[in-house]
Amino acid sequence: MKEMLKNTGILLAITVIAGFILGAVYQITKEPIALAKEAATMAAYKEVFADAADFSELEVDDEALASGGIIGSDIDTVLEALGSDGSLLGYVLVVTNHEGYGGDIQFSMGIANDGTTNGISILSIAETPGLGMEAENVLKPQYAGKNVAQFSVTKTGAVSDEQIDAISGATITSNAVTNGVNAGLYYFQNVLGGGTANE
Repeated sequence: MKEMLKNTGILLAITVIAGFILGAVYQITKEPIALAKEAATMAAYKEVFADAADFSELEVDDEALASGGIIGSDIDTVLEALGSDGSLLGYVLVVTNHEGYGGDIQFSMGIANDGTTNGISILSIAETPGLGMEAENVLKPQYAGKNVAQFSVTKTGAVSDEQIDAISGATITSNAVTNGVNAGLYYFQNVLGGGTANE
C-alpha cells in the first residue's frame, strides 16, 4: 500500500512539473507564433493588393450571401485596402468555399474600386496532389487583372475574361475556387457598393 502511494505521489509530481514546463513553453512561444501568423496573413493581403499601404478591417455582413442565394461560401474577413494617403483603393476579402473535393478552400482576394480582381492568394487547401493541388499554379493566375461581374469554369479553353480554364481532372476544385471568387465579387458588388467597368 505504501509503495502504491509512493508511486502515485511520484506520478503526480511528474505530471505537475510537466504541466508547468508545458505552460512555460506555451507562454514563451505564444507571441512568436502569433507574430508569424500575423506576418503570413499580412503577406497574403499584400499579395492581392500590393499598392495598399495599410488595411482596415470592416464588420462582415454574415447574412449577405445567403440573402442573395449564394451558398457554399463564407466571407470570413473584409478589409479596406488603403493608400499611403489613407485613400480607399479597394478591398481584400478572405473567403472560404466548402465545396472542394478535399474539404474547405480558403483564400484572400483583392478587388480594386473599379471592380478589377487583383488576384487571389490561397491560404488553406487540401485537394488531391497532382490534381486539385494545382490550383496554385493553374487557377490562381487566371483571376488576376480581370474586371468581370462573375467568372465561369470551362473545360474547352477560355475565350473571354469571364472564363476560367479548369484544372485537368479537377473540375470540382476549379468550380469550388471559382464559386468562392464569385461569392467575393457578389459581396463587393452588393454589400460594399462596388461595380465593374463593364457596367
